[in-house]
Amino acid sequence: MALVKSLETSTNSDRFQQLKTFNESKAGVKGLVDFGVTHVPLIFLRPPEDLAAEAPISGDTRFTVPVVDLVGERDHVVSEVRRAVEKVGLFQVVNHEVAETAMEKMVVTARRFHEAAREVKEKYYTKEKGKKVKYGSNFDLYRSKFASWRDTLFCAMAPPPILPQELPLLCRARSRVRFPAGAIAEGEIVGAEARDITMEYSRQVQVLGGLLFALLSEVLGPKGDHLEGMDCSKGHSILMHYYPPCPQPHLTLGTNRHSDPDFLTLLLQDHIGGLQILH
Repeated sequence: MALVKSLETSTNSDRFQQLKTFNESKAGVKGLVDFGVTHVPLIFLRPPEDLAAEAPISGDTRFTVPVVDLVGERDHVVSEVRRAVEKVGLFQVVNHEVAETAMEKMVVTARRFHEAAREVKEKYYTKEKGKKVKYGSNFDLYRSKFASWRDTLFCAMAPPPILPQELPLLCRARSRVRFPAGAIAEGEIVGAEARDITMEYSRQVQVLGGLLFALLSEVLGPKGDHLEGMDCSKGHSILMHYYPPCPQPHLTLGTNRHSDPDFLTLLLQDHIGGLQILH
C-alpha cells in the first residue's frame, strides 16, 4: 500500500523519484494492481497533446491484415508474401505448423508467471545487460514520456542456446500447470511426463522464423538463403508481455507507439487482441 500511496500522491515535480520508487519496488504494474491502485499514477499518464491527437479520423479507415497460407505452391506463397510486405509490411500466417496446443500453453504459461507472487518474480527483476532472463516493467522507464501499463518477461533463447534450468520454474516442465476449460483440453502438466513448454514453443517458432526468412529472401531475389547468410535468424528471444487491468485505461497505454528493433517479430496474441498498426 505504501507504494500505491506514494505514487498516487506524487506531483510532476518529483517524477524521477516516482520512477525510482516504482522501479525499486520490483513489483511491476501488476504489483500496483495487487496493492489496490485506484488511479493511474502520474508516471503512466499520457501527455495532453497525445490524448488530443486522438480525434476521430475522417474517411475510409477500413483495413484488412493480409493472410498468407504457408501451404501451397512455393511460387504462389512467395507472391503472397511479396504483396503483403510491399503493401503493408505486416501479415498473418496460417498453416504455419506451430502446434495450436503449444501456442495455447505458451499463453497460459506467460500468464501464470506474471500472476505469481511478487516474491517469485522479483529475483528476475533487473535492467542489467547480458542477462538471458529478465523480468521488468518498461525497459525505457527513465527515457519515455510516460510509462506503459505493461510488465514483460524477456528470455534470450539463443545464441548460445538457453538451458531449461535458466528459465523461471513457472516456465519449465517441472512445475505444475493447470489449463482452464476452453483453452485446451483440461488436464495438467506434471514433472517428467511433460515437455518444457517454453523450450518447445521456442523450437517450433524458430523453425517458422527460418521459413519466413527463406520466403522473404526469395522476395528480395533468387537466393533463398540470403537473409540466413546475413545471420538474421541466428538468435531469437521470447518476450512475454502482460497487461494488468487498468482503473483508467483511457489515460494510458499498454504499449506506446514504437518500431521493433529486430529483423522479424512473430506475434502471438491472446483472445483479447488490441494491437494497432500504422499503415
